[in-house]
Amino acid sequence: MPALVVCRGAAAGQPGGGARLVDPDSAIVTATDAGLTRGDGVFETVGVHDGRMHDLEPHLERLAQSAAMLDLPAPDTGEMRDAIALAVRTLLESLPGTPPTALAKVVYTRGPDHGPGAGRPTGFVYADVFPDVSRERAEGVAVITLDRGYPRGVGEHAPWLLAGAKTLSYAINMAAERHAKARGAQDAILTTTDGYVLEAPRASVLARLGDSLVTPATEGGLLHGTAQRAAFASFGARGLACSYRDLTVAELESADAVWLTDSVQLLRPVRELDGRSLVVDAGLTAAVNADLLAGG
Repeated sequence: MPALVVCRGAAAGQPGGGARLVDPDSAIVTATDAGLTRGDGVFETVGVHDGRMHDLEPHLERLAQSAAMLDLPAPDTGEMRDAIALAVRTLLESLPGTPPTALAKVVYTRGPDHGPGAGRPTGFVYADVFPDVSRERAEGVAVITLDRGYPRGVGEHAPWLLAGAKTLSYAINMAAERHAKARGAQDAILTTTDGYVLEAPRASVLARLGDSLVTPATEGGLLHGTAQRAAFASFGARGLACSYRDLTVAELESADAVWLTDSVQLLRPVRELDGRSLVVDAGLTAAVNADLLAGG
């Protein structure tokens, strides 16, 4: 049974705080909540592997950073932390055994536009089991590249586009995933109009170029992936020089290996890129995923 926890004092300093467990089928937002009507809010998804939460603090830090980019009141990260723990504990206690993979989704919105509670941010955490992705981690996924529709550096030149914030406005991301699947792929890698790699709709991109491991620079308006940071530590311990820099589509196409990584699905090798087969280093992938699963 999924678990739902409401953060009654979602914003820092908001009166009446405290995390409260509620029926997951209950209504917790109004029809005027800006997160619902406009996607005006932010979120994070914390991976829960073998019953343990991973990278909780980096997720809370990124939630606060995204909220600041949207000029939202600073979230009460202490209450969010308590709410995540309560939701995960409740989920796990309701199950007959510990699932290999679960998640806790943290949502923080601007709240109602008008009426009762107007101007009071909404916060809640939803925890549930995630489908088994062990096959994708082992065998890899087929991916296509899709043009995101803007040039490199748009986050610097047009900050109002909120590139680099994890907002609730994920319609484009989900449309990219659906388009990829309609074309026979399992995921997509978004690119700029001038030929640079961005990220997948819900994951960071890693490319091995000889003895170097590269992920696109976050200064270009990308999310700083929490799982990507943990993967860098693991790859670095295995002798690869890890760096953040601009990565061209041409480099991606000629890379020795490519991976997608996120907090829930962890490290997934790309076995096919735009119809062309790529080498899957099963041993290295398994070793890094073992490190990620051992972390916390």
